[in-house]
Amino acid sequence: MADESDTGPTAAPDAAAGTESQTGKKQRSARRQKATAEQIRGSKTTAAKPKKYSEQERVEKLKLIETEVAEHNSTLKDAIKRAGISEQTYYQWKRAAKPVGQKADTPVSTTDELADLVQLENENQRLRNLLAEKLRTENAELRRRLGLD
Repeated sequence: MADESDTGPTAAPDAAAGTESQTGKKQRSARRQKATAEQIRGSKTTAAKPKKYSEQERVEKLKLIETEVAEHNSTLKDAIKRAGISEQTYYQWKRAAKPVGQKADTPVSTTDELADLVQLENENQRLRNLLAEKLRTENAELRRRLGLD
């Protein structure tokens, strides 16, 4: 057995690959140093910040996309890409925006609602009576033809 204190001939670190088989160990490269807090903060500032669009810019982009698609110039996905936003952003904006043709929500008084309800109930009762009368006459006509009366 070899003496541990025996230093013997050793291979230089920049020796050829043949020395690797002599010692039986591979040379390791130096460890990478951990990133410092400054390096981490610095990498975050280089990333693109999300742009905040004003309400007017959102409406303009939505109109632009809708007109492109309506004129069959491009598909929806292509129009969204040309506008410079993601599909998810487009659908969020579209959901948040009120349709142009829709009226603003005005509160309807309860007396108007009640009057409409009473009117609808009266109309419903009138139609039921008409249907019942029509069915009675048809039933009577069928009984007469079959001789069941």
